[in-house]
Amino acid sequence: MTKTYDVDSFYADLVKHGHIVPVGVQGAFGRGAVFDSILEGFNGLVSRIAAADKAEQLTFPPVINREILERVHYLDNFPHLCGAIHSFFGSELESRKLAEVANKGEDWGAMLKMTQVTLCPAACYPLYPTIKGTLPERGRLFSMTHWVFRHEPSPEPTRMQSFRVREMVRAGTPEQVVEWRDLWLQRGIDILTSLGLDARSDVASDPFFGRGGKVLGQSQKEQRLKFEVLVPVISAENPTALCSFNFHQEHFGSTFDIRTSDGKTANTACLGFGLERVTMALLKEHGMDPGKWPSTVRNQLWP
Repeated sequence: MTKTYDVDSFYADLVKHGHIVPVGVQGAFGRGAVFDSILEGFNGLVSRIAAADKAEQLTFPPVINREILERVHYLDNFPHLCGAIHSFFGSELESRKLAEVANKGEDWGAMLKMTQVTLCPAACYPLYPTIKGTLPERGRLFSMTHWVFRHEPSPEPTRMQSFRVREMVRAGTPEQVVEWRDLWLQRGIDILTSLGLDARSDVASDPFFGRGGKVLGQSQKEQRLKFEVLVPVISAENPTALCSFNFHQEHFGSTFDIRTSDGKTANTACLGFGLERVTMALLKEHGMDPGKWPSTVRNQLWP
């Protein structure tokens, strides 16, 4: 049967079956129990495949030190995605004025001030300052599952403002990092195709801001620094990225003084599976009732 792709009907089906729960804001929604069961099942599958790599397991909160974004010049390239956290620092009298303005439905943002934290825009960002110094000869490998925020409100269900990413980060020499990146690029394709998804990889670029961003994106593609694994979810012509790989070269190594065992600036790379996107891709491919999915898929998600 030929698949049809319609954003509105797909969103409506997800809501109808209780997989997502609208909350009145584009790009944000609740997740139902079945949805999260699929998501956790996939994350567990990745963990089993990655177990032999013996990555260091870490968990960071969904907020990060604002200084990290400043040091990596995030606002130079992605100001449109940033989610800075503001809070109230005023007096009791000023608090009454704040409440009065808010209760009228008026803009009360100007009465708040920036805090020391922002929402985390990339799952790997909190890691780099913590590994400052000299790496062991074999480098280091990390695995994390984090909530990520990007200010991209959209009615398209696969484009979320808040979502979870299964992230792995490799730090070491260029040879160590590229070898790991290439290994997991193939693993990512194999994992998704084993679940019945029509996955393929392609060179990609990050959503840099403005006219200068187009030049940066083109350079990123030419250097083959970013790859994505794509699957049709809401469009056959423009498939959705379920998995991405970024080779940072020395960017984070030089910014946070991460060195290889011979004293050189370390290279880093990361890969991330968008867990909600993978879940939606499986629901699109196999139907809204996981009880009717092929046993080959179910047995991998829920062994």
